[in-house]
Amino acid sequence: MKRIVLMTMVAALVALSLVVFAGFASAKPKGHVVHPGESIQKAIKAADPGDSILVRGVHRETVVIRKDGITLVGDKAVLKPPNGPTSPCGPAGFCALGDVNLQTGEVSKYVEDVTITGFTVRNFRDFGIVAFGARDAKFIKNRAFNNGEYEITSFFSTGTKVISNVTSGAEDAAIYVGDSPHANTTIANNDTYDSASGILVRNSLHGRITANKAHNNCVGIIFLADAPGPAGMFEVDGNTVQNNTRACPATAEAPRRSGVGIGLLGARDVKIRGNKILKNVPSGPPALSGGVVVVRGVKGTVPKNNSVEGNVILGNRPDIFWDKSGSGNRLKPNDCKTSKPGGLCKG
Repeated sequence: MKRIVLMTMVAALVALSLVVFAGFASAKPKGHVVHPGESIQKAIKAADPGDSILVRGVHRETVVIRKDGITLVGDKAVLKPPNGPTSPCGPAGFCALGDVNLQTGEVSKYVEDVTITGFTVRNFRDFGIVAFGARDAKFIKNRAFNNGEYEITSFFSTGTKVISNVTSGAEDAAIYVGDSPHANTTIANNDTYDSASGILVRNSLHGRITANKAHNNCVGIIFLADAPGPAGMFEVDGNTVQNNTRACPATAEAPRRSGVGIGLLGARDVKIRGNKILKNVPSGPPALSGGVVVVRGVKGTVPKNNSVEGNVILGNRPDIFWDKSGSGNRLKPNDCKTSKPGGLCKG
């Protein structure tokens, strides 16, 4: 009798384990494939949080991701603007969108862990790839060209990673971090060129900019305070910033500029170390130029507690420019030749 009861219990446990295993198996992320002529947005609608979607071919649509954990993988995939209406994010290619008030920036719920990789995004009026109210979004190995204001950007977001992308043709900035007081952003190994700014940080704090190439822009890398809040608390290291010689007109946030390698306009607590900042020479009569420029913001915020140490800063006009404002700014030692005021370069 005991043997029969034991065998019954064992059978019941085996059956239960099979049910549990089946449940786990069904919970695994699914894969979807979007072929040329099919809708990426429809695939996202059909997907569950955590699913991956492989996209092939050319697509004309705007794509909004509101589900957590969605991964979009492009296989020679190109995204271009549609003829019809745009998304809630405006004229944008890809948009990771949380529950956010786009007027106030208040986020009631972040969309989390969205990944976009392997796409070419062209010719959208405002943004190529954008995050509004996203946490830990990852934009990796994409190519974004001629997308209006910004090629790849994040607003009201935290933990964004912009890695190994090629970007050019932005009217404002190829890569932008804005309106994010807890940005914790990583911008690494990107190639940015032929834009007003290669990398722009405005009204955002905390992050790292490392191992990027910023060239042939008006400004390579720039931090703008005053518009509308602080900018800084970033580490800027291992970047090559060179030949940023284009001329950009003045805006409400920045003066006329050309030939700026790295600009700190009212920024605070930015550490600039181990960079190559070379041949950033203005192509016209700029109001602001230099390999590294440390000055007040447009509305008067002074730069504070920034450090510019251990960089190669050569062939600029001048290599370091400081308007003598602020406090706690350490601008040497560096391998450089010219500075205003004098004496900031060794030897």
